[in-house]
Amino acid sequence: MDPRIELRHLRYFLAVAEELHFGRAAQRLHIAQPALSQQIKQLEKIVGVELFRRTSRNVRLTDAGATFQPRASDLLSRLAADLDEAGRVGRGEAGRLDVAFITSATSIVSERLRAFSRRRPDVQVKLHGAFTVDVLTALERGTADVGIVRDAEERDGIALFPLTSEPFVGVVPADHPAVKGERLAAAALAADPLILFPRSAGPHAFDVNTQPLRDAGVEVQVAQECSNWHTIILLVAAGLGVTIAPYSVTALLPAGARRLELDGPPRTSQIFMATRRGDERPLVRAFLTASET
Repeated sequence: MDPRIELRHLRYFLAVAEELHFGRAAQRLHIAQPALSQQIKQLEKIVGVELFRRTSRNVRLTDAGATFQPRASDLLSRLAADLDEAGRVGRGEAGRLDVAFITSATSIVSERLRAFSRRRPDVQVKLHGAFTVDVLTALERGTADVGIVRDAEERDGIALFPLTSEPFVGVVPADHPAVKGERLAAAALAADPLILFPRSAGPHAFDVNTQPLRDAGVEVQVAQECSNWHTIILLVAAGLGVTIAPYSVTALLPAGARRLELDGPPRTSQIFMATRRGDERPLVRAFLTASET
């Protein structure tokens, strides 16, 4: 685009093209007619052709002017739309938000997303399931805007906001001897293969999850590592081992698995919302507060 072209050239051209009268166009634009005529001549000089045929009786568009009119109108309309969108993004009313989350908090993510979408229907939310350690890393790298994590360790530059807490429970096969009672002593799991996520998925989360076993003096040795709670619970239901899990992931157990409350010191799992420290962007703040009002 010729750098000599300014927005006023387009606005002035369109006014004359619509009025086909310099006097009326000047009144509409609130400028003097000679100034308007000068600006149109300047535009024609830049384009290199006449855009209007002028006689003492009328003004009409040339073929070049008729071709240019819808394009000039579209250009101004798109600019207005782009400016409006920029303002809405800046105010947190539109744009894109990348949310990384642990799959065991899917229900919390769903509730938060539903509340957020009601308030920000024009915001595109991209969801990414990952381990806690990967969610925190994505925040640090800037590939995620908001994270939902479980039992996360403190990291410089990451702010954690508590969302909820829940107890740990034992999950065993339906034919496990412990099923005869209503509660489970963690020590009763010492001889069973332990099925759990790898410690590398979140060292602090792993240690919190297995604390009931250590409280009972059981050495923690994972026999089968899995990447998500759904698979862990299915393997337990198949009789391949036992696990200790946050209560929420046991809400819909398959027929072959049983949930038992744990004896011993109460241990809970904490779920947090995570952002980069100091990130005050309207979209991020809106997601943080989506379920509060």
